[in-house]
Amino acid sequence: MHMRWIEQTLDVDDGALPGLGRAGLVRTVATPEFEGVTFHEVLCKSALTQVPEGARLPFRWTVNPMRGCLHQCRYCFARPTHEYLDLDAGKDFDTQIVVKMNVAAVLRRELARRSWHGEPVALGTNTDPYQRAEGRYRLMPGIIRALAGSGTPFSILTKGTLLRRDLPLLAAASERVDVSVAVSLAMLDPSVQKAIEPGTPSPAARLELIRAACQAGFTPHVMVAPVIPYITDGQRELDVLFAAVAAAGARSVTVMPMHLRGSTRGWFMEWLAREHPKLVGRYRRLYGHGAYVPVEYKIWLRERVTPLLDKHGLVSGGSGAPERGAGPDGGTARSAERSRADREPEPMLF
Repeated sequence: MHMRWIEQTLDVDDGALPGLGRAGLVRTVATPEFEGVTFHEVLCKSALTQVPEGARLPFRWTVNPMRGCLHQCRYCFARPTHEYLDLDAGKDFDTQIVVKMNVAAVLRRELARRSWHGEPVALGTNTDPYQRAEGRYRLMPGIIRALAGSGTPFSILTKGTLLRRDLPLLAAASERVDVSVAVSLAMLDPSVQKAIEPGTPSPAARLELIRAACQAGFTPHVMVAPVIPYITDGQRELDVLFAAVAAAGARSVTVMPMHLRGSTRGWFMEWLAREHPKLVGRYRRLYGHGAYVPVEYKIWLRERVTPLLDKHGLVSGGSGAPERGAGPDGGTARSAERSRADREPEPMLF
């Protein structure tokens, strides 16, 4: 399998992984501040990626300044994309980070084409643009300026508190184009977060990010995703999480159960067997027919979540984030279904 970059051959043993094919490679870097991590700095041919029509997503274009992610989320759906680079979806995804050094310049060139019609662009749909490496490479300011300067509306989804650095720039951009901000926060217990998302900022830090975004004039949407069956889907856990999100200033949330596609499944199940061996059998049954939970679990989760959202004054939204200064409509309307107040069902009885 070949890496999807311009292939060129170098005879220098520079430490880069053979699977990269030296495709567009500028240099390979390891630095003490990122122990155990290797950065592969490349020159990309394109910055805009068109989403396949069958993806059923609310946007058609994305920009991903890096591949691989230091968040190290056990469940990350983007893990299989590293296999296109002849890297593995496990440790390599967490430690071999491909950085598109010229992404902002290439993006400016693409946005200046006559064929570009200013369609919305989504950031954070594959790997997080504000992962910790952004503090070293500072790619996002150039991307934001390119989008705003071309009159292109855009949205950002992140777990990364580095977004706070760019809030003034985003606020200025929002005077020219629609800018949406969403924060991913699926669990409040720091011990659970450290086990499942070891490289992410703490839940408390992300709540502060939501507050900071509100103070900058945005109405940040919150992605409570993924909800991890039998680990983060408890009544109390969700109740406390929604209370904290609402107190931080969010008005809308999207709640989604975890899915396990491709090689992400094996990576997650390996972790589950090590940390929660008693759940392995239940997971095999829950995900026994594919990457997604069965409809029964989705219904159960919706019945649990809906009254809690009502309780905390939150609106159930779509996958996008509300625009800066927009009202709390958050997308789709809440379901009219309600569970009985005294009911505490088991998610799925196997």
